Amino acid sequence: MSQFNFYALVMAGGRGTRFWPESTSQRPKQYLSLTGDQPLLTKTLSRFEGLIEAKRRFVVTVKEQEALAAECSEGAINDKGLIFEPSGRNTAPCILLSMAALEVMGAGDDDVVAIVPSDHVILDEDGFRRTVELAGKSATEQDAIVTIGIKPNFPHTGYGYIKRGEEAASGVSKVDEFKEKPDRETAESYLKSGQYYWNAGMFVATLKTLKREFSHCSPETYAHFDALKSALEKGQGVAEVYEKLPKDSIDYAVMEKSECVCVVAADFDWNDLGSWDALETVVTERQGNTLISRGHDVIHEAKGNIVYAPGKHVSLVGVDDLIVVSNEKTVVVLPKSRSQEVKNIVAELQENKDLVDLL
Repeated sequence: MSQFNFYALVMAGGRGTRFWPESTSQRPKQYLSLTGDQPLLTKTLSRFEGLIEAKRRFVVTVKEQEALAAECSEGAINDKGLIFEPSGRNTAPCILLSMAALEVMGAGDDDVVAIVPSDHVILDEDGFRRTVELAGKSATEQDAIVTIGIKPNFPHTGYGYIKRGEEAASGVSKVDEFKEKPDRETAESYLKSGQYYWNAGMFVATLKTLKREFSHCSPETYAHFDALKSALEKGQGVAEVYEKLPKDSIDYAVMEKSECVCVVAADFDWNDLGSWDALETVVTERQGNTLISRGHDVIHEAKGNIVYAPGKHVSLVGVDDLIVVSNEKTVVVLPKSRSQEVKNIVAELQENKDLVDLL
């Protein structure tokens, strides 16, 4: 355990559909066992074991997901560890509300909070804990928001980037600037320079530092902090206050504007599971394919396929580089190279009211 009071805040209110048909509005990605065992939210919380006690772990989500969040976090969070957003207003309001809730439940200015998404895959849990502990220690010593940067291994154009500046302490650097998602040529230059990390949306800071930087960088958001606390204490009026907060991301509201941001490099693997083809990097290959199935599959002259069919027998004959997803209602088959086009299927279904039960 850390020497300071360390809190974990896991953001789990998303409704993404990039893993449709498994990920739906009723059961978003963070509640799925995409890698074959526990739901992603459960695994996210378990990574804090030995670093942050369960009583100091919290999940922020929306009321519609209460049953799912409770099921996936049972025994792994505070007894009152579910914080509910009244509506989706992006990550800055979500985090400000959560900060107010933590204070209402006893957290103080000098306590440190690690804020992470709920739907990423990290296999090296020891490395994750080492990195978060270093970030927590640095947050107190540098009086800074410490973000965790992922060392890029190829020029990805779908992530934001963090440019590393001068060293602030051993293993910790100041952040020069945040960069938006680049084009291919720019991403290649970032990779070649060795000065950039992928922005994974994980950061650590004391409550005092977070409040100060919200106040300096996004006063129009922070202006509602005391009203949020008051409404939470009374148990009423939270939604009315929350609707007044601008719909901004934490990057736009605070991180890109703050002069008190540092970065530590992740000492662990990381995958944000942005589409079905990402399963190849987090699921052990079997017989030349990525298979989540009942087992004892029959594979003949087939390779490079990704098949998600839990509990079902799979046979592949003479096919390569396909994505196949099968559940009770739906079968999806598409080339692996076109994995992002799942969103096009979702868009078409949204226009057909006779098929809304599939979403």
